[in-house]
Amino acid sequence: MSRLAIFTDRNTIRSAVQLTALTNFRMAAAKLGHDCDFLFRSEIMNIPKYDGLLIRALTDPLNSSYVAARLGEVHGLRVIDEPDSIVVCCDKVNMYQHLMRANVPMPDTCFLSEDEVTVEQARELFESYGTPLVLKAPNSSFSAYVEKVHDENSFVKVGKRFLRRAERLVVQQYLPSSFDWRVTILDGKVLFCIKYVMAEGAWRIHDTHEDGRPNICDIEGVDKKDVDPRLIRTALHAGNSIGKSLYGIDIKELDDGFIVIEVNDNPNIDAGMEDINNPEVYRNVIRSLTGEPWESWVEVT
Repeated sequence: MSRLAIFTDRNTIRSAVQLTALTNFRMAAAKLGHDCDFLFRSEIMNIPKYDGLLIRALTDPLNSSYVAARLGEVHGLRVIDEPDSIVVCCDKVNMYQHLMRANVPMPDTCFLSEDEVTVEQARELFESYGTPLVLKAPNSSFSAYVEKVHDENSFVKVGKRFLRRAERLVVQQYLPSSFDWRVTILDGKVLFCIKYVMAEGAWRIHDTHEDGRPNICDIEGVDKKDVDPRLIRTALHAGNSIGKSLYGIDIKELDDGFIVIEVNDNPNIDAGMEDINNPEVYRNVIRSLTGEPWESWVEVT
């Protein structure tokens, strides 16, 4: 029997689907014969008393979740998400550089410093990458600080605004699609695969209406037999370029193959959503946390 801890926060448990998922993790641990407690920031120094630590709170190297992950690692716990993956995935420049070094297929991408965000540079990039362009602040999440720009003036305006948060700006080719694949992997194996279907009029998973109301995607489960093996190979290639922790790989399907849009640490596993058609996801995460074997959602040769 192992003593496990789930590090979370008040914002997470305010969400019904996330709170239900946390309860599912805890019940899965109990059914496998393990104790499992929820820990909050005020209880962070209790982490060394446990054998394994699951992070289910917003990750960032400046957040308490990173401190919890690093503390667990220092004391020899099995940690999901482990701190090095948090450092890489919470900085999109760092993350994309890992993908580039591993030759992972991805949109045309470059990184600009403040003095490079100019009308002249914008003109060159529109000519090279096409119109519109996608600008991203490196430390963004849930599609915040990710915007399309259609002309040189908006490129400079949005780019300068994003650079108030960071030293470099991510500029990418825009690849339109009606959905994104999300392949979530752990330990270099597939936990599950779903589709994020864009809402009407949306171009990203977390979008907004013109009046500021959220315009959130729908989630569709997929049958294992309908998944292209190339999709899984692309996802594993991307995840392995970062590490062996828990990652959500966002991928677009094009006529000639698959393109990785992003690798996310601490990916969503929300009840009735990401776990659709895949209730064993909770048991498999707990098995990984305790070092027990578990089967990949799908095997690809």
